[in-house]
Amino acid sequence: MTVGPDTPWRGIHVATPLPLRSDLSVDYDAYAEHVRFLAAGGCDGVCPNGSLGEYQTLSDEERARMVRTAVEASPEGHTVMPGVSAYGALEARRWAEQAAEAGADSVLLLPPNTYRADREAVVAHYREVAAAGLPVVAYNNPHDTRVDLTPDLLAELHAEGLIVAVKEFSGDVRRAYELAELAPGLDLIIGADDVLLELGLAGAVGWIAGYPGVLPESCVELYRLATSGEPADIAKALPLYRDLHPLLRWDSKTEFVQSIKLSMDVVGLRGGPCRPPRTPLRPEIAERVVRDTEAAVAKGYK
Repeated sequence: MTVGPDTPWRGIHVATPLPLRSDLSVDYDAYAEHVRFLAAGGCDGVCPNGSLGEYQTLSDEERARMVRTAVEASPEGHTVMPGVSAYGALEARRWAEQAAEAGADSVLLLPPNTYRADREAVVAHYREVAAAGLPVVAYNNPHDTRVDLTPDLLAELHAEGLIVAVKEFSGDVRRAYELAELAPGLDLIIGADDVLLELGLAGAVGWIAGYPGVLPESCVELYRLATSGEPADIAKALPLYRDLHPLLRWDSKTEFVQSIKLSMDVVGLRGGPCRPPRTPLRPEIAERVVRDTEAAVAKGYK
């Protein structure tokens, strides 16, 4: 499946980090530069205001401006899928409406993420945000939200027309096949960098990703090979995946934001600090991230 005007959530969307100055203010010019860099590197779009973008630390004005900056910096055909997750459905809908006004193409939405919402609350949450009018990509991250968007629940949301795709971050690649059985029209989006090949083989049509923000050209090549469905391409993808996996798995660790920003610094991009409550990496972890990043660069990945 290809990316098109009717399916702007497909392909590689980079979950973009938040560039901060030394005083922890947002550097919007640096963010715009990174968006243009990713487009030039072959990525299909960006996801501002996700977990990697530290959206919980942003003021309302900062959050809205991040979306506007992403849209303005994106060349024609490069799509924007802002994260619109919030404490409640009404606030999330307002962020979805803001995204639509700014010119975004779709939105990424967690279920209620401050308590263990029941099934009815989850459906009502997605129903409210879908009313804003943009295509909604559900984000399943039961590790952090305490709400698991199981295949049967996702099938219900899709059957009602509330979601077009799911960013699957549970880590359970077996779900891809059950999801295809229960909701064959729902697009599967790879949600964690270190299950790229497994979910690519299972039929994923997109990747909401962390490390393409560091090594876009190589990650784009890996994604295309992993999702083509051609045996010869899979054979080419496997050695690349093995080489990059020590780096990709940082995307699934608690320190993923700091790790990806550090990797950006290593390759000469703008990574920088994080806002509280995130703190700098412990020296031994930072050393491992640097080592893994330098190893990938030494093998020619970029």
